[in-house]
Amino acid sequence: MSALRFPNLPPSEPQGSDLLAQERARATFSVHDLSIYLYGEEYLQRQQKMLELIENEPAFDKSDRYFLGRTESFANALRKDYTLVKLSQEQKWRPEEFQQADLLIDQPGPFGLHRGMFMPTLVSQGTEEQYEKFLKPAMRYEIIGCYAQTEIGHGSNVQGIETTATYIPESDEFEIHTPYLTACKWWIGGLGKAANHAVVMARLITAGKDYGPHAFCVPIRSMEDHTLLPGVMAGDIGPKFGYNTTDNGCMWFDHYRVPRISLLAKYSSVKPGSGEYVKPPNDKLSYGTMVLIRASLVGLARLGLSKAVTIATRYSAVRRQFVDKDSPKMMGKQVIETPVLDYSMQQYRLFPIIAAAYACHFTSKEMMRLYYLNIKEMAAGNFSLLADVHASSSGLKSLTTTMAAASIEECRRACGGHGFSSFSGLPLMLQDYAPNVTWEGDNYMITQQTGRYLFKCFRDLVAKRASGKFNASLITNPTLAYLNTYLDNPDLKCPATSPAQFHNPEIQLAAYGQRAAYMIAQIVHALDVEKRSWNSMLVEIYNASVAHCQLILVQNFILGIRGDMPQPEGVVEPEISTATKEALTDLSDLFALHQIHKQPGEFLTSGYIDAKQVSMMGQAIMDLMEHKIRRNAVGLVDAFAFPDYYLNSALGRFDGKVYEAYTEMATREPINQTEVVEGYEKYIKPFTNPQGKQGKTIQARL
Repeated sequence: MSALRFPNLPPSEPQGSDLLAQERARATFSVHDLSIYLYGEEYLQRQQKMLELIENEPAFDKSDRYFLGRTESFANALRKDYTLVKLSQEQKWRPEEFQQADLLIDQPGPFGLHRGMFMPTLVSQGTEEQYEKFLKPAMRYEIIGCYAQTEIGHGSNVQGIETTATYIPESDEFEIHTPYLTACKWWIGGLGKAANHAVVMARLITAGKDYGPHAFCVPIRSMEDHTLLPGVMAGDIGPKFGYNTTDNGCMWFDHYRVPRISLLAKYSSVKPGSGEYVKPPNDKLSYGTMVLIRASLVGLARLGLSKAVTIATRYSAVRRQFVDKDSPKMMGKQVIETPVLDYSMQQYRLFPIIAAAYACHFTSKEMMRLYYLNIKEMAAGNFSLLADVHASSSGLKSLTTTMAAASIEECRRACGGHGFSSFSGLPLMLQDYAPNVTWEGDNYMITQQTGRYLFKCFRDLVAKRASGKFNASLITNPTLAYLNTYLDNPDLKCPATSPAQFHNPEIQLAAYGQRAAYMIAQIVHALDVEKRSWNSMLVEIYNASVAHCQLILVQNFILGIRGDMPQPEGVVEPEISTATKEALTDLSDLFALHQIHKQPGEFLTSGYIDAKQVSMMGQAIMDLMEHKIRRNAVGLVDAFAFPDYYLNSALGRFDGKVYEAYTEMATREPINQTEVVEGYEKYIKPFTNPQGKQGKTIQARL
């Protein structure tokens, strides 16, 4: 029993549960209907059944999660991953069911990269023979893998990696070698202690020629006793800012030989004996795993945004500070302190984050649809979608993960002093989310890939229009559509003359399209006509990628609400009620207008809007938040359907019993398990009681 006990007293009135009940009664739409629209009835029913199973499994207990050190946390995560796999096998879960259970447990673990990158790479780049040798055992967890691409000296620059894989024709093997310290593999999730195989990205060298990075599936630890194989050195890289439940590792090779089958050869291969290289039909096919992960990260950004803002919004509805003399709050006949959520500044901080979470929801769905459509098209020999999906996934990964990381921190600060406590759930959330902004490409670097694609599209479009054979009606690519609109009328002006007119989605889309196209046109002119160097334009290129991807988010949000988004094959768009549609439209308006109002410079420079119209937008935003979104705020975060077990937050509890949960968590702090701290005799007593006097001296004096 803890030495710390809080008095058996209730919080002062009104109770948090009453405040949240009041908030929920104000909502203009059905929260359950919106949850069904977001996830589907089957998902929600499955979540409830899984919760009953997961919450009763000791390996998934979260009660001590905030108190564990690195070694204990990793051991706990290893146990969690093992139990999750065993439970999945017993329950015969489908992949989506496994993913849902893993999401609820919400703890990065040593098997995460096995599922997230190792197996998807085998699927996308392996042959049938390699499926048998590597993939099928991996699906049974006989092989546990990781994805070893990043090196200590090269991360985002995949083409610059230095690990080599040299073909040896005499033995029909590849010799994998680490020639420099900078070539050591680094940051590899699951490699530190758990994995026995790795997909290693190494420079394929055959017949004296370097063909650049290729993927090799290689054993790294003994299948008998898990010791490192001769020629392989590996270990954990140590404590990190976050993600400490995963064994990110380092690895290097000393002329390590592997058979030719280790080269993942679905698209490119080496002929036995001669060592002749067979090149892939498209040089970007090896990007498959990265495109998948980058597209998936948009969905993870939605999760990060929605988790954080759920906690902050609920707590802001319960937390009361000061009495608003201009508009005092009453509960019955009693004047109460103002809920923090009633302050316009708190609304300006939190409501756009709610909107961003919903924007990412629709864009995530569309990105995954495009990814799988592209896979299907490539299998049929059509690579026309690849460049667009690769460019969009790169830019959106950068934009949405930057948004999410900043928003989690904003939500933490919006919770005031209590946001600094681990019990809020927000510090650990931020720590574990932070790696998203740098893995799978640094968020500033990868936008260059988006930029290259946009500039090529612009140049090609200008050339086609100049040829006299251009037919605008044949444009199906949305990027080309807004660029063509700009070229038709580069001096287009916004027609809005009142704040209310900015709720028109066509005006919003025109503002974002004109701004992005203008920026692209200016960069192409600087590069092609003024002959400025690429390096000198990196800031502008980054900003153009952001502009393009913000347009994608706004467009997908609008189309998603309208029901005009294309659906994956066999999927029927769920119905949405008028009330729910109106609540989502309010969020869509806020998302589009807030981005402009927050950073109006580029929109003003494009010439589409003027300073007076920016001021009108500010008025439209404040009216929207106060009169429409405020009453729906708690309902909108409730619709994310996050159970308390998932959030693991004292401040974000569904029932509003914030202070009861907060104090109860404090009693579980290991330091509080004894009344007198362990170091008292050695470090405190020599100062406060050097003679070892008996009794409680202060009381004696009294």
